[in-house]
Amino acid sequence: MIPTVEWKDMKVRMIDQTLLPIEVIYREYSDYREVVSAIKNLVVRGAPAIGVTAAMAVALGAQEIKVESTGDFLRRLEPVCDEIASARPTAVNLFWAIQRMKSFAERNRDLSVREIKEALIRESVRIGEEDIAVNRAMGRYGAEFIHDNHTILTHCNAGSLATACFGTALGVIYTAHEQGKKIRVFADETRPVLQGARLTAWELMQEGIDVTLITDNMAGHFMKQGMIDLVIVGTDRTVANGDVANKIGTYSVAVLAKEHGIPFYVAAPTSTIDLSMPSGEHIPIEERDSREVTHIFNKTQIAPEGVKVANPAFDVTPARYITAIITEKGAFYPGDIHKMKDPGADLEKIRIHPGLKPQ
Repeated sequence: MIPTVEWKDMKVRMIDQTLLPIEVIYREYSDYREVVSAIKNLVVRGAPAIGVTAAMAVALGAQEIKVESTGDFLRRLEPVCDEIASARPTAVNLFWAIQRMKSFAERNRDLSVREIKEALIRESVRIGEEDIAVNRAMGRYGAEFIHDNHTILTHCNAGSLATACFGTALGVIYTAHEQGKKIRVFADETRPVLQGARLTAWELMQEGIDVTLITDNMAGHFMKQGMIDLVIVGTDRTVANGDVANKIGTYSVAVLAKEHGIPFYVAAPTSTIDLSMPSGEHIPIEERDSREVTHIFNKTQIAPEGVKVANPAFDVTPARYITAIITEKGAFYPGDIHKMKDPGADLEKIRIHPGLKPQ
């Protein structure tokens, strides 16, 4: 599996996803502002990977603060965190990771500034390690819904490249593959940035998994032909009623799956669950540069000069189109997702097990 982001020699090291699959280049950053730029420019992407990267950016920014007083240090850390939080608006992991790092620093304010800085590095590394463990657990639960000779459709990239390592939606597929199940994957190209074509197809080929690349507008055709057994995608934010925000085009795939009676699963680590928002209508949707639509690789122009462009990076899939949400704690109906963070909830009673019919 490909490590996406890691802390190494007092630097944040990550694979440059803008160059894949043509080149495999790793970048190293010693300034947190460079990491913010890398997040904005999609050098790193995918909600869990953004979260891990944000945590490491906080640790990196902390090293630049030259004060002796813990109180002064915590005050100086605040604008660093605010700048990192400005990188992208939709992926909730960004804000979750930053808040975790801020709370960790506050809880350790009795330490010296030097000790807090060192502890923040360890905490950011721990977040990355936890992400991998979460993905493995999610893979085990999700693979229960994949059977021998299944063909799976996925949209965008929710694999090792979207996480610290292993993946969410692709992590489920990898686990089924490791279990010896004969599976086939259809990967949507995922316009306009082509994460499916550039990243998902490349990842799956690296793991020896049978993958067929299709354009986004082919999904309905293959569903109608009876060639898709299930759909599994990732998510950048899952809200209290079970709505999910994921890469633009996910909603269309979910509607098509519903029409054709195909199960539609979402792989969602609990770090992507945002119970502060009651429904998907409240999720901020990032609008990106028009050149992503009018140009390929920001170089080759494919549209008329001056044409108006809309380029939302995400859309929201309502809970009614989702068969189940797969987390590291099990699979749940979308309507039950809010119960997961209730410390008194009996998760065993509300988990979905293979064979149960969707609501």
